[in-house]
Amino acid sequence: MSRLEANAEDANRKRMHQVGLSDVAIRRFLQSLRFVVEGGETSIPESAIEPVHDLPRYSELARFESAGRDAIHHTAIIKLNGGLGTSMGLSSAKSLLPVRPGLSFLDLIARQVLWARERYAAAVPLVLMNSNRTRADSLAELEKFPTLAGSLPLDFLQRRVPRVDIDTGAPIDWPEAPQLEWCPPGHGDLYPALVDSGMLEALRSNGIRYAFVSNADNLGGVLDLRILGWFASHHVPFAMEVAERTAADRKGGHLALREGRLILREGAQCKEQDREAFQDIERHHFFNTNNLWLDLDVLSERLAGSSEGLSLPIIRNEKPVSPTDPEGPRCLQLETAMGAAIECFEGAEALVVPRDRFAPVKTTSDLLRIWSDAYELSADHRMVAVDPERSRLLEIELDPRFFGGFDDLRSRFPHGAPSLVGCRRFAVFGDHRFGADVKVRGEVELANSSASPVEIENGCVLEGRQGGIQS
Repeated sequence: MSRLEANAEDANRKRMHQVGLSDVAIRRFLQSLRFVVEGGETSIPESAIEPVHDLPRYSELARFESAGRDAIHHTAIIKLNGGLGTSMGLSSAKSLLPVRPGLSFLDLIARQVLWARERYAAAVPLVLMNSNRTRADSLAELEKFPTLAGSLPLDFLQRRVPRVDIDTGAPIDWPEAPQLEWCPPGHGDLYPALVDSGMLEALRSNGIRYAFVSNADNLGGVLDLRILGWFASHHVPFAMEVAERTAADRKGGHLALREGRLILREGAQCKEQDREAFQDIERHHFFNTNNLWLDLDVLSERLAGSSEGLSLPIIRNEKPVSPTDPEGPRCLQLETAMGAAIECFEGAEALVVPRDRFAPVKTTSDLLRIWSDAYELSADHRMVAVDPERSRLLEIELDPRFFGGFDDLRSRFPHGAPSLVGCRRFAVFGDHRFGADVKVRGEVELANSSASPVEIENGCVLEGRQGGIQS
């Protein structure tokens, strides 16, 4: 397809109008779609960028804590809460998953905010960027915290855009599950959604100048006074927290320089011939934690100065229409990444932070890790590693056939996670059911090729490659 046909463009416009999307949102989407189907370049070649070497570090920021105490009175916390946890077989907000018995991600986020308000005598607002499918359940979860809501709404909506046919650019039709006809436009939608919802103006009208933004599933993404003080004192318009890449981060996006400006390059923006350089952690040292700091005054000015908003690179994603049928019909999703805005602001910075500020839960293996005694709940309602170095090295690999979904995980660990505080690697292949008070030590690999589950009895100690079950 060399150009977007008029009937495909009209069909997309009509569909978006029917669900109440603004003319600006529709125009932006159609521009992006035209760009992609007419052969616009969505990759970032290795030849166009340079590695990043020297960046400011969190360890250098102790002197900015007092400035952070002043700036916190003008700061809001924004949590991206549009994720459904489909990778774990869920159809509701991932942030509703339990972190501890009776405590969800959202519970911890609310408690962190209330703790900060009391500790610093500051009315720090919490704002969620929800999707249509996460809004009702998430707001209902927060009703248990009646003092959380203030003069600002607790959320605003991320927009949605049509998924389109790869060959024609027309919106796909999927009558048996109409929700699959739509997709979120990536978390780069944060910026136009703040404007379209009126939340940006509402924040600024309430004296809020700074915003800390992070994913709801990142248990390490908490407000930090040192970073806030540094950000405010240096009048930085936009800052991205980055961490040093390890072998486990080779496939994730990385920071780079292009024409002297910091940029973010995601895996979907890398051509196959550049894959080796993309995954070279010695060349590209830093990855985006998706913890961002925004000067809302600068953002407002920047958005007001352009009818098209921020020019974020378009990410072209091909996916199966139905997540339960990977071999079925495929569609095209157009997305943007909010971290890519780093190249849109003169004077934007990246800050190297400790790895514990990046603790996302993307899989059931991640969830089992934080369920275990390798993590504990701190006085300020954070999940922190008991032994940070050991926890960083802990490898967990669960067979996705039997542990890939949340219900699978819960049914096979009905008494909660085994003790992992003394574990280096825990791999489980095949079906296993775990009793209470199981301990895993050192490096353990369990395998079961039979059709019947292996029962791990109460109080067992697992050691060695074959499990080494002891009473």
